[in-house]
Amino acid sequence: MDKSFLKSALVLFLSLCVAFACAFSVLGVGDEPDEVFYEDGYLLSGNIGESVPVIAEQGAMPVFVNAKAALLMDAGTGQVLMAMNENNKLYPASVTKIMTLLLVAEAIDSGKLKLSDMVTTSTNASSKGGSQIWLKEGETMSVDDLLKATAIYSANDACTALGEQIAGSSEAFVDMMNERAKELGMSGTYFENCTGLDDAAADHLTTAHDIALMSRELLKHEIIQEYTTVWMDSLRGGQTELVNTNRLVRFYEGTTGLKTGTTSKAGCCVAATAKRGDTHLIAVVMGSPSSDDRFEGAKAMLNWGFSNYETVTPEIDKSLITEVAVIKGIEEKIKPSLPDTTSILIPKGRKDALTQEVTLSIDVEAPVEKGQVLGRVVFRLDDEIIGDYNLTAPAQVGRLTMGIIYKRLLNVFSS
Repeated sequence: MDKSFLKSALVLFLSLCVAFACAFSVLGVGDEPDEVFYEDGYLLSGNIGESVPVIAEQGAMPVFVNAKAALLMDAGTGQVLMAMNENNKLYPASVTKIMTLLLVAEAIDSGKLKLSDMVTTSTNASSKGGSQIWLKEGETMSVDDLLKATAIYSANDACTALGEQIAGSSEAFVDMMNERAKELGMSGTYFENCTGLDDAAADHLTTAHDIALMSRELLKHEIIQEYTTVWMDSLRGGQTELVNTNRLVRFYEGTTGLKTGTTSKAGCCVAATAKRGDTHLIAVVMGSPSSDDRFEGAKAMLNWGFSNYETVTPEIDKSLITEVAVIKGIEEKIKPSLPDTTSILIPKGRKDALTQEVTLSIDVEAPVEKGQVLGRVVFRLDDEIIGDYNLTAPAQVGRLTMGIIYKRLLNVFSS
């Protein structure tokens, strides 16, 4: 056989092998499937470009996070466990939708919005680019389905439709977002839209710390986790498939959400939340150069948090709570009521080192008001106060008067 023909055939065969290998690589064969999905208009199969340099100083971070900023917060107490550039103002991309979801959840809780309410798509909502479910102007969809599309697939058209339903217009809804941000103490945040699209937005900025604050608030609405923990779902009778942009939902134990975001300005971002036992953590990553980097950074922080901390609820020793004498009261003694203690975060394995100190009044002069402070319980871990509670009067105790004394004497003599 002609050698030149064999040579040409071999070159053609090798070229086909390379082409097939590239095709399988793009399709994500052998990789976690999340990596080939579009988010905010970007294919998440690798780095998103030179426009997102990593400039972070790791400082005292106990784990490495390849990002511009990062933070780990305990959802229960709000305690920050680690942070890097947490107050730097950065583009958040679709992590913005956490505030949208919060306002939707609050509207549902207040009765202003129902999951069964039907929403009509406006021209504005139908024109949104990036991630979308291709809503058509005039198309109606339930709040429930729009929430699915927003929380799972990060759909910008669905997100906009929800905001308009609540506030009447996108502009009014953005005003609500900024007002709620102020109420939550998000001093480094300014929203220009409800989606996080930033092609035409210069001042749509927030911080890792502020994202943790609004994430913590959103987690108080358990209904949201019915959406943020879903890996796959569908709309329109199965015609529109939804796959969660947060691959941790499928691959990380205890994941409760919350939201990813990717644009060329923002880089790859995520607010990742997970709960194991009673410990609920929030990991925020902003400005990673790739999707892998953000998820690996979030997992590293979450793993460190779960390995080093635990959540406990201290119990007040009832044997230390004695009755308090009431001077000149219609009751001689009163037993203080015990407050409900709140969960606290402590280093793992230190529960037995918790101590409590009870300070209680010997007596109190009538009248005693309901809720009046009679003592105090302080929980300490080493020298640090980690819990401080008041012991209070469970009911009002009136002052003893001559009339009451006279009636009591009559009862004694008549018996």
